[in-house]
Amino acid sequence: MSGIYIHIPFCKQACHYCNFHFSTSLRKKPALINAICKEIQLAATQKLLETGNIDTVYFGGGTPSLMDIEEIEQILAALNTNFNIIPQAEITLEANPDDISEQKLTAWKKMGINRLSIGIQSFFEEDLRWMNRAHNADQAINCLQMATQFFDNITIDLIYGVPGLTNDKWKQNVNIAIDLGVPHLSCYALTVEPKTPLDKLIKTHKKENVDEEKQSEQFLLLMKWLAEAGYEHYEISNFAKPGFRSRHNSSYWKGESYLGLGPAAHSFNGAERWWNVANNQKYIDAISEGIIPFEKEELTAVQKLNEYLMISLRTIEGIDLKRIGESYLYDLLQKAEKHIFNKSIIKAENFLKLTDTGKLYADGIAADLFF
Repeated sequence: MSGIYIHIPFCKQACHYCNFHFSTSLRKKPALINAICKEIQLAATQKLLETGNIDTVYFGGGTPSLMDIEEIEQILAALNTNFNIIPQAEITLEANPDDISEQKLTAWKKMGINRLSIGIQSFFEEDLRWMNRAHNADQAINCLQMATQFFDNITIDLIYGVPGLTNDKWKQNVNIAIDLGVPHLSCYALTVEPKTPLDKLIKTHKKENVDEEKQSEQFLLLMKWLAEAGYEHYEISNFAKPGFRSRHNSSYWKGESYLGLGPAAHSFNGAERWWNVANNQKYIDAISEGIIPFEKEELTAVQKLNEYLMISLRTIEGIDLKRIGESYLYDLLQKAEKHIFNKSIIKAENFLKLTDTGKLYADGIAADLFF
């Protein structure tokens, strides 16, 4: 099975921390939706995925909930015409709280969307303003109260480590999600990405920088609270009630093939990685000429191994030592030894797994294991 990711590069306004590809002008939206539908046809014709059987579809962005109902239907129709979307497929739509209404929820469910990913980030007005989010605190609560009446499978994003977010407020954020019955949470430490508005605001002393010690503390608290509430910490940033893991994102972490559609979207087939141009007009123009505008990289054996180490270490299962070639296994265990001694990694049968303390340093530990 394979997954399909569709990048919808439009937002009402720019969140200060975001470094994804998007535009706040919707003028080119109809042309871009048409181009995505044509790219679907081109990708199927060129057999960019070895299998036509699709297990997951994910509308990401940007803000996919800015699309008209007819535009989502148009893309789904193109997908169903060119690929075999299996009947049990997980179909996720990312949505912002201010876009959600009973009319849209009804339409999304009717057209086959069966999972919502809602960008809450915080239930506190002051945090939302600090991030420059388009929605307010009331909309954050109200949208979930509505959405849970239509969808069982919902995930929300929450951000911790925001300056001014006390541990008490962070606990309230988490508790609200639990009390509303949200079965999946994706929780991220606020990251200051280069060249973002937040990066500039911090450098010009207009906003306070993040406190890494406070972030670590809030992450440890998060793991404790959600474990007590019955959530499985199945990936560094992701927590799920039993049966509610993200099938689409899990396919990334397992190294399975996926096809990315739309500007800036990435694809992977197990041996090669390619990514579309991150420019809406260039993307539209190339697709109109029957060309998918992407760059490609063929992965070496060492690159594949390092990617597996990095991705699998983030998961609850960890690194399966049976998947490591004999020529690398001894060296890997030698590299891991100091982290086992420091209680950042545990070796359980044929797996290397991060401890809760190790999860604070996951990227650094993975880099230390690289070949």
